[in-house]
Order: sequence, then structure tokens, then C-alpha cells
Amino acid sequence: MAGTEDAWTAVSVGLVIVVAIVDGAVGGGLETVLVAGPLVASTQLSPRRTAAVAALALGSALGLAGYEGHLGVLHVTLRLIALGLLGGICVAAAHTIQRHKQRFERLAVVAEAAQLAILRPIPARVGNVSFAVRYLSAAEDALIGGDLYDVVTTPNSVRLLVGDVRGKGIEAIRLAALVLGFFREAAALEDDLAAIAKVVDSAVTGYLGDEDFVTAVFVEFGPAGQVTIVNCGHHPPLRIGTDQVDLLAGADPNPPLGLSPQFVVDRHTLQPGQRLLMYTDGLVEARGPDGAFFTLERIPARLLAVGPLDGALDALVDRLLAHVGGRLNDDLALVLAEPTN
Repeated sequence: MAGTEDAWTAVSVGLVIVVAIVDGAVGGGLETVLVAGPLVASTQLSPRRTAAVAALALGSALGLAGYEGHLGVLHVTLRLIALGLLGGICVAAAHTIQRHKQRFERLAVVAEAAQLAILRPIPARVGNVSFAVRYLSAAEDALIGGDLYDVVTTPNSVRLLVGDVRGKGIEAIRLAALVLGFFREAAALEDDLAAIAKVVDSAVTGYLGDEDFVTAVFVEFGPAGQVTIVNCGHHPPLRIGTDQVDLLAGADPNPPLGLSPQFVVDRHTLQPGQRLLMYTDGLVEARGPDGAFFTLERIPARLLAVGPLDGALDALVDRLLAHVGGRLNDDLALVLAEPTN
């Protein structure tokens, strides 16, 4: 942050110096153009630094007018007054911008704390399934998203939800909390995955606005590697083996929660050693500096299939951050699961 402020201070001061040199070369008349320095400073620097740049601009104008013998000339005096007023306006603008930035930062802290509060840690082992989870927040200037995940165990299965609420900020987190609450209750009471998805959809729909929806994938891990999936508009899970990666997509796209999904049940089997990756938009919609997406084809099978689950997810995150230049523009949730029976 300090380095960035120093760089913008140098730019602002440089503008004042350049205009002052040109003014001296042409014999005056560019006094008000010196406001370019304070104007740039007001958008990027603190009020204190902006005031210093404004003072430098006014001092330079006065010095040039005195050197050129123009002090006391009416039109020069008017330009000097205008420069002083404009400098004051730039300082006021810097105050306003700083106040808005501080308010945004406070809201972001509150939103992030609320999000972390609703996302319960998933243990490394739940029932007969091992898990690894990663959650990455977006860039500092991006709003907190509504990515969500949770696991509920029953006597005969382990049930998982991974989803994403449309929108950003506190409202998205509120909706995510509602979805998770409805899922936890339904997953403990309902007999099958379709019924769970139906209950969650029915409950959350009453809280959604006209343009709101929630993408969600419900997964149930049963005995002998059996996996049941109900996908409501979310990215399909990846089945990962040592030599291939399969996208477990249903035959037809299904709408998200809140948009009348059909609760289609898909059944698959994980062979011993195979894993299942669930993820949110932050993975497949991440763009590199060249604008290229981080497509699933960029994930070699052995990257996620070999070694401990935590190490596999760390390797995936490292590859993703290398692709985007270390800066995500959307939150990311990753859940890697492996049945152990």
C-alpha cells in the first residue's frame, strides 16, 4: 500500500513539475492547468498528500507568476484564485473518497466474518468419506460472494452440499446461511437426496427476490463407492482417477434452486482410489492476464488423484493462482472427497 501511494504521489508531483516547466517555457498562462496534479492525487491518495500536492501546485504558480512579472495582473490573479479553489475541491474530494473506501472496507470485514461464521469446518473424515476443503476469498476490491458447503452424516450415508448464491455482499451471505440451515435440517430427516433438494428449494424460494437463485449440487456417499447426485444448476462434480477425469453431468441441464428445478437423480460409482471434486465459479471462471479461462482441461488427473487430499488441493490452488497471476476476482470453494470403504 505504501509503495502504491508513493508511486501515485510521484505521478501527481511529476504532473505539477511538467506543467510548471511548460508554463515557464511559454511565458505563463497555464496556472490553472497545474490542478492536474491535485486532481490525480485526489483519486488515489489521502487528503493529507492531496493537500501537499495542491500546495505545491499553488506555490509553483505563484513562483512562476513572480518570476514572469505577472503578479498583480488581474487575469493572472483570477487564475491563481481559481487554482487555489480547485485545489481545495480536490482535497475535499479526497476526503470523500477516503470515507467511502473506509466504509467499504468495514463492510467487507463484516461480510467476511459473517461468511466464515456460517461455513462450518468439514472434518478430515466424516463417516466413511475423507475430505479436504479450501476456501479462497476474492481480490480485496471484490465483494464477498455467497459460496457455501456443508456435510451431514446419517446412519447409512454422508450427505454433502456445495453451492453458490447469485449476487455478492451481506444479502448473498444471508441467503447462503438460509440454504445451509435448510440443508442441515432436511439432510438429517429426509430419506433420499431428491427429497432433500426439494425441501431446500421449497424453503429457500420464499426468501428469494425476483432475480435471485442458488446453484447447488447435492451429493450422497453410500456404501461400496456408490454416489448419488442431484444437481440444481451447479457445475458438475469431477470424478478423478489416476489416469482420467470424468465430468459427472446429467443428461439435461437442471435449473437452480428458486427456478423450479426437477430434482433429477444421477447415480455413479467411485472405484477404490477414485475421488470426487466439487467446486464453485471461482475455479472455472478464473481468467488469466491474457483473458483465458482456467478450464477443467488444465487439471491433469494425477494432480488430484495422487497423495493426500490436502496436498492435492494445494497443488490445484497453486496452479490456479499461477494462471490468474495470484489474484482471484471471485470467491472459490473446493471440496475434494474420497470414500474409504
